[in-house]
Amino acid sequence: MAVSMRDVDSTFHGAGQKPGLEIWRIENFQPVPVPKSSFGKFFTGDTYLILKTTAQKNGALRHDIHYWLGKDTTLDESGTAAIKTVELDAALGGRAVQYREVQGHETEMFLSYFKPCIIPQLGGVASGFKHAEVNKHEHQTRLFVCKGKHVVHVKEVSFTRTSLNHDDVFILDTDAKIFQFNGSNSSIQERAKALEVVQYIKDTYHDGKCEVAAVEDGKLMADAEAGEFWGYFGGFAPLPRKAASEIIKHVEPSPAKLFCLNKGQLKVIEADKLTRKLLDTYKCYLLDCGVEVFVWMGRNTILEERKAASSAAEELIRGPSRPKAHIIRVIEGFETVMFRSKFDIWPQTAEVGISDDARGKVAALLKRQGFNVKGLTKATPAKEEPQSYIDCTGNLQVWRVNGKGKTLLPTPDLSKFYSGDCYIFQYSYPGEDKEEHLVGTWFGKKSIEEERTSAIFLAGKMVESLKFQAVQARIYEGKEPVQFFSIFQSFIVFKGGLSSGYINFLKENGIVDDTYSEDSLALFRVQGSGPDNMQAIQVEPVASSLNSSYCYILHSGSSVFTWSGTLTTPEDQELAERQLDVIKPNIQSRQQKEGTESELFWSLLGGKSEYPSQKVSKEPEYDPHLFSCTFLKGNLKVTEVFHFTQDDLMTEDIFILDCQTDIFVWVGQNVDSKNKLQAFKIGEKYLECDFLLEKLPRETPIFVVMEGSEPQFFTRFFIWDSAKATMHGNSFQRKLAIVKNGVTPTSDKPKRRAPASYGGRSSVPDKSQRSRSMSFSPDRVRVRGRSPAFNALAANFENPNARNLSTPPPVVRKIIPKSISPDSIKVAPKSSAIAALSASFEQPKVVIMPKSIRVSPEVNKPKPAVSAKETPTSMSTRIEGLTIQEDTKENEAEDEEGLIIFPYERLKVKSTNPVTGIDVTKRETYLSSAEFREKFGITKENFYKLPKWRQNKLKLTLQLF
Repeated sequence: MAVSMRDVDSTFHGAGQKPGLEIWRIENFQPVPVPKSSFGKFFTGDTYLILKTTAQKNGALRHDIHYWLGKDTTLDESGTAAIKTVELDAALGGRAVQYREVQGHETEMFLSYFKPCIIPQLGGVASGFKHAEVNKHEHQTRLFVCKGKHVVHVKEVSFTRTSLNHDDVFILDTDAKIFQFNGSNSSIQERAKALEVVQYIKDTYHDGKCEVAAVEDGKLMADAEAGEFWGYFGGFAPLPRKAASEIIKHVEPSPAKLFCLNKGQLKVIEADKLTRKLLDTYKCYLLDCGVEVFVWMGRNTILEERKAASSAAEELIRGPSRPKAHIIRVIEGFETVMFRSKFDIWPQTAEVGISDDARGKVAALLKRQGFNVKGLTKATPAKEEPQSYIDCTGNLQVWRVNGKGKTLLPTPDLSKFYSGDCYIFQYSYPGEDKEEHLVGTWFGKKSIEEERTSAIFLAGKMVESLKFQAVQARIYEGKEPVQFFSIFQSFIVFKGGLSSGYINFLKENGIVDDTYSEDSLALFRVQGSGPDNMQAIQVEPVASSLNSSYCYILHSGSSVFTWSGTLTTPEDQELAERQLDVIKPNIQSRQQKEGTESELFWSLLGGKSEYPSQKVSKEPEYDPHLFSCTFLKGNLKVTEVFHFTQDDLMTEDIFILDCQTDIFVWVGQNVDSKNKLQAFKIGEKYLECDFLLEKLPRETPIFVVMEGSEPQFFTRFFIWDSAKATMHGNSFQRKLAIVKNGVTPTSDKPKRRAPASYGGRSSVPDKSQRSRSMSFSPDRVRVRGRSPAFNALAANFENPNARNLSTPPPVVRKIIPKSISPDSIKVAPKSSAIAALSASFEQPKVVIMPKSIRVSPEVNKPKPAVSAKETPTSMSTRIEGLTIQEDTKENEAEDEEGLIIFPYERLKVKSTNPVTGIDVTKRETYLSSAEFREKFGITKENFYKLPKWRQNKLKLTLQLF
């Protein structure tokens, strides 16, 4: 596209140079920048242009342009916004995707920029209305309806009973209190998302100082908050159910129609199938899909033609009886997945380079005018070594699958796999606050289906024995993720197989066994990034298997050769020497350099032949996409969550995080147990459906991650708060506690668990399996020249103390209130356990105690001295601060006062089976630690730090006061 700066509004010069949002409002048919302080504030009479610039992992900047039309905007302003959007795209180099947004019908992508919601205000420039000041208006009672599980569409409705229904969530904003009314047919996820809007209204219109109440559809006046809510509508009355005629029936979408724009007129293109060949690079097209209208702009169309196509699309959707539609404009070579999916045939093509030329021309024009054009120049892909984000000091166990059973591998063979076999591995390593587990299966390329099925079943049993708190992985030969190589460190793949199932398969099918043996002719390609990540892969022993970018090991009986390609580095050659110590130790090799090989070397490979020189490149990690999943009767439906955060992971749902190199299936704690077991099937179905048209191989690694057991190599894609990951209850209950209490509910961090066991065998390896920094003795490593860089890389690897595999005993901490002097607490010497415990009272510090030691509250209990100035009541209050952070059991003393534990249902005021003989002013103290956290959303320790009025209010809410 030929671009002249005269065709581009000067306001857009230099736009889109760095990640973030930029917004303009149309005033007198000209775009005027909106200050950042007003981002998210929209007025019903105005029109806005929104530019979202995103930095991608490959170093490029992606641009998405939206123009938003308020319900009271004029047609002139709407048309101006459509044209200015095309100009803004031209200023960015002609590659942005452009979206038309109408108030009340915005796309989820647009709403994701302004979480939790947008609530347009009355007013606007063209309408003549005065803009209302959001924070300075006289408060009026308003009613809003909220729709959406991932982003919330908020619409103000008339404050009448007839606006309410059973299907949606409503928010009643009054002067002193905000009510959320949950329709009986609304989902937990919708209710939870609506609470984010409640928090927004509370902060924006009430300065964060007002009460919040949740009202369930169907509750009568007996509930105080429900009665207060219905009082605003003149009293309770049941809401009517929808009549059959009112129920919206699902209408099948009509077939897409393709139009070509010719001299300002639209002409229908008749075709049996929609194919890419129908689109001409010198023309513009409209694809009418009913609720979406796509404008496709050829790469060689001029700016005026693109403006005409945008105007034609605006006219098209204004037709009579037309449903509300989004207009999405795409440029040739940068079509969205949604657009390409509408075509029956769309070839897999790379990005078009000509657009980079156009972008460069725009950058040059702007540079001459003195603008910074850093964001407009062609980006250089970022080069970075992939990181595993996993602790590599843990314990590893590996089993080879034999028929329907499994065989534990000895230490020397831990990282020696065969292409015809299946393996199960369990890796246990120290996490942030507990021991983490990774259980995975590895399928060789030639492994048989029966043993793959057995591996899946046996691995599932291991995960079950770990109470489903392990991360699960399904890995295929040749597609191993970096985490796999990091925990195995020195990894070798041999040809053939050793399992009984594979051997029987060969015999039954008359296939010659080519399993690797010590005396066979074998060629290995060596690869990796260092001594803690290196692999040797057996390949066909022919010259065409060589590659100038790798080192190789060739052996035939007692003869061993190492071959170095001309493009290899000294570090690559050192890796070959290290792998040689594993494959053929104690044998001196003959070094061969590319171009100076001996005749014997070529004769072993069957003679010279051509071979490649480029490395076998792995797919780079792309920007991740998050999808919410629904899996029913084998059918998978997904919805993308744009600009996702940890809060988007709802405990009732299953999500897929697509990183292209890996697929993560995240399973919430409150997902149905049957669906939890379908996690791997969901991941496999996702790869099969190819929603993003990535054509990912079916062998792409799949990780299944359970809520509460997320590893760092998953959480790194989020800004992760581990406290949120340990919260209990459904999504609505969790967020309601935050909105009501003004604090994030936290959980006590669990102690590091002792490794679990299964099948009568402890998951802690024997002593021979604990150290696996190398599967050969360091003393056996040949004395060869090493580069300084490699020595630095290997230093930690060869350090026998680098792996700390011990698990420290549990820690018992004593927390002493500031008001109590350690000297005021006198303890008579008793048993050794009591003495150890009392010592911590005298010196406030962390005391290490065996977990088996329990302190009885009844016998030999330490009795603090009470001064004359302190009353027994005040001392009792202070003693509440003395706690032992120890797990409690049912009917066992919990603290220094020897209180007995009772269930919540017996402790609440209106219990049908109340507890007698307790202090009714302190009902909450009789709850177990776990149930206290579940009900109050915080620990006892944090609860007693709250002001007394706040404590009483929380207790009153839970019927404990």
